[in-house]
Amino acid sequence: MSEEENISRICACNRPDLLKLWAAIESGLTTEWAPGKAFEYLVLRAFQLEGADVVWPYSVSLADIARGRAESVAEQIDGFVMVDGLACLLECKDHKDKLNIDSIAKIRNLLLRRSAHVIGLVISRSGFSESALQLAHYLSPQMILLWNGDEVAYALENKGFREGLAAKYKAYVTKGLPDYHIKTGQYL
Repeated sequence: MSEEENISRICACNRPDLLKLWAAIESGLTTEWAPGKAFEYLVLRAFQLEGADVVWPYSVSLADIARGRAESVAEQIDGFVMVDGLACLLECKDHKDKLNIDSIAKIRNLLLRRSAHVIGLVISRSGFSESALQLAHYLSPQMILLWNGDEVAYALENKGFREGLAAKYKAYVTKGLPDYHIKTGQYL
């Protein structure tokens, strides 16, 4: 399915449709989507339904003149949201195992090429390994906020992506902790 078809398909979804899609994602029943794509688009659409300005998954190409190639893909971005003055690059992972440090390191590198006010959101359906959590605590000045599957479910059920982002941002700027859990009020 093309990116345009993915966008058209997800934009036809309302909140109840997203809740059904979430159940399908959790059950592994999204075979009509490319692996991981249903999760990416669900998160972006949920933010969009709450008033966020969304940029769907995209690539960034840079001219590579020194090597004689006209273009090369430098970055694959899972999405971007702008809400309440917060500019956020997303890295979404739909895996069965807890996420290791790779995705956190990737988004840190993406943030290094951008203005300091851009935030990274790493959203993992299965959560994070202990080493990933530790790494996320030492990335300042890059701000990377962590979301797990429980939080995605909670935010979908409660129209809480926007509010959850604000709570995570506040926890990070007040305590320097990237892993505030929007449902429990605790840290991962």
